Amino acid sequence: MSKAATATVPKPVQIGGRTVGAGQPVYVIGEIGINHNGDVDIARRLINIAADAGCQAVKFQKRTPEICVPVEQRGKIRQTPWGEMTYMEYKERVEFGTDEYQQIAKYAADRGIDWFASPWDVPSVEFLEKLDVVTHKVASASVTDHELLRALAATGKPIILSTGMSTLAEIDAAVDILGTDGLVILHSTSTYPLPPEEANLRTIGTLQERYGVPVGYSGHERGLQISLAAVTMGAVMVERHITLDRTMWGSDHAASLEPTGLEHLVRDIRIIGEALGDGQKRVFPGEEEPRARLRRTTA
Repeated sequence: MSKAATATVPKPVQIGGRTVGAGQPVYVIGEIGINHNGDVDIARRLINIAADAGCQAVKFQKRTPEICVPVEQRGKIRQTPWGEMTYMEYKERVEFGTDEYQQIAKYAADRGIDWFASPWDVPSVEFLEKLDVVTHKVASASVTDHELLRALAATGKPIILSTGMSTLAEIDAAVDILGTDGLVILHSTSTYPLPPEEANLRTIGTLQERYGVPVGYSGHERGLQISLAAVTMGAVMVERHITLDRTMWGSDHAASLEPTGLEHLVRDIRIIGEALGDGQKRVFPGEEEPRARLRRTTA
């Protein structure tokens, strides 16, 4: 009997002390982003939530406001929990510096969880390198920032590339710069919150076939179903925004998971991981008794 062709399995990627790839437990990232609202205590509480739920990592965002904030936006007035201020003042208010990230690094290590960030500019890459993060994440908004990609490639660290709002040509160009050694690609759709009809989860297989690297999923949907379906489609990494409370002030809280939701997500990802198995058809021990009792054999 002929055998079906076996697809090439992408080479796994080592991130810190964990291996990311086919046959490994799904690497789950709690995306804190800017949901700490500039408060280290909130960041610690979110790290606790991620660690308690069984995540492997938490992720932040790192910007240099004078580079990342457009000139025309800097003087615009915003209402914030800290009073009325310009957009530039707000962005500076919520940005962590060296002292805060050193506290975060120590706290994450004490909780046994990795931490890293999405740098949005080259000085932020240099900042994170001084803190010796285990990996760097390319935000979907940065896929076409080739200067940033070259700086990230030069670190020699594993890179996680998110692909929301990107064409295949744009991803091709990014992968040409980053290389495929140590690269994990995340399928993502940058709609907040994500409607099911825009999830397009079959793209997970498209990306794996095209680039030959481990592929995961970064979700912005409400609920758990789409992220769990991504795991059944082969996602080896899942990233979701997390928050203490979806009603908190800030742009990303509404599309984030609260503590119970994150706990259920990780629990169900682990159950799916066990249930998927290895694809080899065989008779399991639990089938032996019903097999002996119910099976009819005819010549």
